[in-house]
Amino acid sequence: MDELTEAFEAERSKLEAVAYRLLGSHSEAEDAVQEAWIRLDRTDGIDNLGGWLRTVGTRICLDMLRGRKAPPEDPDELEQVPTVRRTPEDEALVADSVSRALLVVLDTLEPAERIAFVLHDMFAVPFAQIAPIVERNPVTTKKLASRARQKVQGTPSVPAAELARQRRVVSAFLEAARAGDLHAILAVLDPDVIRRVDATVLSPGMSAELRGARAVAEGTAALAARSQLAELALVNGEVGVVLAPHGKLLLAITFTFAGEADRITSYDVVGDPDRLSRLSLAVLSAER
Repeated sequence: MDELTEAFEAERSKLEAVAYRLLGSHSEAEDAVQEAWIRLDRTDGIDNLGGWLRTVGTRICLDMLRGRKAPPEDPDELEQVPTVRRTPEDEALVADSVSRALLVVLDTLEPAERIAFVLHDMFAVPFAQIAPIVERNPVTTKKLASRARQKVQGTPSVPAAELARQRRVVSAFLEAARAGDLHAILAVLDPDVIRRVDATVLSPGMSAELRGARAVAEGTAALAARSQLAELALVNGEVGVVLAPHGKLLLAITFTFAGEADRITSYDVVGDPDRLSRLSLAVLSAER
C-alpha cells in the first residue's frame, strides 16, 4: 500500500460517516467516497488531507442531492429565518444522528440545508468552512442550518403533557408489536379500536379495515417482524410511527386516543405515496 492510499484509508471511515448522513444511503455514500478517491489520485500538493477530503466529498454529495431534486430557493425566505440557539434538547436530537426517522426527515430538506445542518450540527464544522461548499456567505449558511434544524425538530401540535402521554402509549404499543405480544397489545387498545390500511400496501389476505381490539391485536401481532424496523416520530405534530428501511420512508402510522385514557382508539397505516408526501414529519427527540 503506497503512502497516498494509506493516508486515504485512514480517513475513509470519517468520510463515509459524513457521506452517509448527507445522502442517507450506504451505497451512495460508498460511491461518493470512491469518487473522492479518484479525484484525490489526480491531485498533487495537498497539505490538509482530512479537510480536503471532507470538502470534496461534501461537494460530491451536494451534486448527488441536487441531482435528486432541485427546487428554487427563496433568498427572502432565508433572511426571515431567526437564529436558533442550541439547547440540551438539540444535543439529544443530534445524539440520535443515525436513526431511520432522522434520515427520513433529512430527506425532506433542500440540499444546501442538509449540508449546512449535517456538517455543523453533527460534525461541528464551522459555518465559515461550510459556506464555500454551499456557495453562500457564513451568515446565510448559518440561517440554512437554523431553518433545517427547525424542520428536523418540528413543532408539536399538542401540549407537552399530552405529547408525553402519546409517547408512553405508542411506545408500549410498538414494544408489544415488536414482541408479537398479544396481551400487551390488547392492553393499549380501546375495545372498539379501528385499524385502517392504505390499499397500496395491503398484503394478501389483509383487510383494509379491522374493528375490535381482538382482531386488531391479532393483526398487529402477525406483523411483528416488520415492526422491528419501525421507529417513533413526530407525525403531523403528534406521536406516530415511521417504517423506513435504509432511511427511505415506506409507511407511517398515525394514532387517535381515547380521551385521557391510555388507550388507542384507531390507527391508520399510511403507505400511499401521495398521502406520505403530505405528512409533516419530524424527529421525536429524547426530551419530548
